[in-house]
Amino acid sequence: MLDAQSRINLGGFQQNSDTGKRIHGLVGWDKIIAESMALYNHGAPHHFRLASTTAQEVQMWMLEGIAGGIAPWWHIVSGYQEDSRMFHPVEPVYRWHKANEEFLFKRMPVATVGVVWSEDNTNYYGRDEASLLVDLPMRGITQALVRARIPYIPLNADHIDRDAAQLSLLILPNIGVLTEDQIASIRRFVKKGGGLIATGESSLYNKFGNRRRDYALGDLFGTHLVTRPEISSRASLRSWASSSHHTYLRLTPELRRNVDSPKNGTEPIVTGGRHPVLRGFDETDILAFGGLLGPLRTDTGAQVLATFIPEFPTHPPEMAWMRVPKTDIPGLILNTTSEGSRIAYMPADLDRQFANRNLPDHGNLLANLVRWASSDDIPLAVEGVGLVDCNMYHQPGRLILHIANLTSAGTWRKPTDELIPIGPISVRIKLTKDVKGGNLNLLVAGQKIAAVVKEGWSQFKISSIRNHEVIVIT
Repeated sequence: MLDAQSRINLGGFQQNSDTGKRIHGLVGWDKIIAESMALYNHGAPHHFRLASTTAQEVQMWMLEGIAGGIAPWWHIVSGYQEDSRMFHPVEPVYRWHKANEEFLFKRMPVATVGVVWSEDNTNYYGRDEASLLVDLPMRGITQALVRARIPYIPLNADHIDRDAAQLSLLILPNIGVLTEDQIASIRRFVKKGGGLIATGESSLYNKFGNRRRDYALGDLFGTHLVTRPEISSRASLRSWASSSHHTYLRLTPELRRNVDSPKNGTEPIVTGGRHPVLRGFDETDILAFGGLLGPLRTDTGAQVLATFIPEFPTHPPEMAWMRVPKTDIPGLILNTTSEGSRIAYMPADLDRQFANRNLPDHGNLLANLVRWASSDDIPLAVEGVGLVDCNMYHQPGRLILHIANLTSAGTWRKPTDELIPIGPISVRIKLTKDVKGGNLNLLVAGQKIAAVVKEGWSQFKISSIRNHEVIVIT
């Protein structure tokens, strides 16, 4: 029984599907997980316990929970309510849930990306700053995946050996604390050809939260510390993670000499094309950052794709020019192992920055990294306007795809009171051996549609989605 009653603005409705996947990952997908969902106005600074929230708000929270494998429960304070609107949102969701229960339980998630989390990391690295050091990086990564329509599963660091067989990529969003056993599990995954993305201070602390002399996974990152760890303190760690700075990242190679834009004669000669990770940034040589970086040493063979531009004034506007336009301090390093595994290490904490700032450049770069490090082994492609959360499952003989439409009048501020339909949505889904993929049943629209099956993929189009759609592919 979960006590996750409603969303926070920063997390969005997708927080509930993430919660369902995370808890199922611990206790198993054969278990029933119910969640107490508030029908009243629930949230800071006050709970208006006797006033109904909007139907759209509570229904979207329920539907995203269902998409993550949660069985909906609801609660109110007292059986008698003067605001009778409180009772109405539940019935249509429950009727739909009852009619489609066979597709909502006894199923396994389909994803190739695992986002690693650890309670030890929260307790021994995050400590009294867990929301800053642990939660924000995780939220930034998962939001980038949702935004890119890339299915993922939250994966406990103790269960990598057990649960990572279907995965092509592990992501460590500032997982500072890793035990020796967890490190060994990550190494085994990479040894088998799996990709790895790590950010911030991942692997820099032992199981008790004591700082190591170097990254435990530094050889995989192709990156190492050059300063003594004793200079670090909780105060400096907090300052690094919490402060907002006027800093940038410089992309390499620089391309502005060949871009149609004003020139001042200092543009460097273009030395070659850019790595696929930087796709979409051809018209800029810099990205807004906002954090701080220190010197690091990179191994021979590691590629540095972005370097740090130190802080300079923003006010008055006439002073907003780079005092140090270029450094050799790395912000993004790529490495490839002898087994062909693709490794991306990002000391620039763009996961945390994306959670805080919601800059599209940060989300796009994180999504590019995922596609590259996974060798494009993503079993789903969804095209169309809007913010949607996609969760895939498998039952014998069929695939099940939940698409939640998160685009609304209150996407980032609760409560939402108006849903904005989106569509058409084009979908390509990779088929499993037991699924032919030609027949589709839309459980919300109540329609059967046909798909085109080509080279192991099922392709189809959904004309419109109001709040959510669940597609059963057989």
